[in-house]
Amino acid sequence: MKIEKFSGTDPQLYKLVAPLVMSPGILRQNNNYPFKTSIHHIWFITTENNTVQGFIPVEIKARNVTIDNYYISGDNAKLLSQMIDKVVATFGEDYPIYSVTHTRHVNIFQEKGFSPVKEWKLYVKMEWKGDENNPKECI
Repeated sequence: MKIEKFSGTDPQLYKLVAPLVMSPGILRQNNNYPFKTSIHHIWFITTENNTVQGFIPVEIKARNVTIDNYYISGDNAKLLSQMIDKVVATFGEDYPIYSVTHTRHVNIFQEKGFSPVKEWKLYVKMEWKGDENNPKECI
């Protein structure tokens, strides 16, 4: 299994995720909310045997980065955990990290140092503050 980074407008990104982001089943899993990208996004994509197992798009903003509209095949907790680690390793030194997290994944994000900021019915906005041994100061 490998995790790769792609620019939000990379043609290879579109080839990898198009079958997933247009799948009715995966859109239902994402509460029928469409996936989006731009030049301000970096996508982390996990593949195994040339099959996409998950992706996490991260939007880079002026003062923070935000995880939103991610997909993990079978809600695989181990894979999601590994992908969160990759996002934190990439951005944690330079940016506060936020996530719009599916309620079913809140515990996984909490294990990775995220804390709830705001709760909605289907999602929880979370902020990464690091683990207890290596806290992150946020702006």
